[in-house]
Formats: sequence, structure tokens, C-alpha cells
Amino acid sequence: MTFILASGSPRRRELMEMLGVKDLKIIPAKGEEHGPEGAGPRELVMALAAAKAEEVAAEAGEDDVIIAADTIVWYDGRPFGKPRSREHAAEMLRMLSGNTHHVYTGVAVLRGGVERLGFECTAVHFREIAEEEIQRYIESGEPMDKAGAYGAQGLGALFVRGIEGDFFNVMGLPLCRLDAMLKEQGVGLL
Repeated sequence: MTFILASGSPRRRELMEMLGVKDLKIIPAKGEEHGPEGAGPRELVMALAAAKAEEVAAEAGEDDVIIAADTIVWYDGRPFGKPRSREHAAEMLRMLSGNTHHVYTGVAVLRGGVERLGFECTAVHFREIAEEEIQRYIESGEPMDKAGAYGAQGLGALFVRGIEGDFFNVMGLPLCRLDAMLKEQGVGLL
């Protein structure tokens, strides 16, 4: 049995390696990320995670375990994905400044044609961020490949006043939820 991570995210890979997963294969899904029209955050991230898992399933063996995830920041009734540009990153950070937003991660676990879907939601409270800080943060390059234009495990931690929920969810892979889903598939990480 091999674990297949259907993601190119270095953070997700690091988290799986932190758990000591030895038989880990990385096969990033390459398809377009489009969720159902008008979907709320839960439905959106689960649909995107399921699409990634199903895309990679063609490259998996019968006993392999495919893990896929999709993370968004949800604020003011809309999703914030990865920024399209430096200006877009600055716009997102200005909106999140001094406010609370929610990070949603959908998780799909696929094994032997049986799929489990779940999600996690974590509230993140940002302090007020000065315009100069936003510009210096963007100069670091860190926000450009992250949902909501920040990484709580890096320099973006300087903006986080508090977190309610699973910290690893904010990094892109809710480990407690993942373990429960893997156990439902007959695979435990402990």
C-alpha cells in the first residue's frame, strides 16, 4: 500500500512526512479548479478535493490510498484563493486586516474505489496590518502561492492574533480530520 498525495503543496508534503508516512508518492492533480456554481465554502472545498482525488485515481493501484485536499479562505461571503498578482495579494491582505476570516479545507480519501469526503473550518483573527507591512510581506514572495495571500506557518504568523480550531487546517491539511477519514478506510497513521 502506498499513500498518494494528490497535491504539489510543499506544506502538505511536509505534514505527511512529519507524521512519518514512509510510502508517500506525490502526484499533483493538474486539472482546472472549478467548484459547483453558487456553492458555499464547505461544498466548494469538498468538490475540489474530490475532483483532485478522482483525477489522480487513474495512476493509483487498487490498494493505494489517495489523499487530496483543497483550501480556501472565506471572508465576507466569498472565497479567497491564491492571489493572481501582487496587487491582488495586497487587496486580500487589506480586507483581512483587523478582521476574522475562516479557513476551509476539503479532504478526499480514496481507496479501492471507496471515497470519503470531509472538511474542516478554522477561524483566524488578524490584527491590523500597516500598508508598509503588507508591501514588505509581498516583497518576501511568501503570499503568492497561498490561499488568502498568507502563510500562518511563515512570516504571515506575524498577522495572526489568534486561531480557533485546527492549526494544521490553516496550513492546508487538517491532520485530525484526515486521520479519522483514513481510519474509516481501514488505514491508521498510528
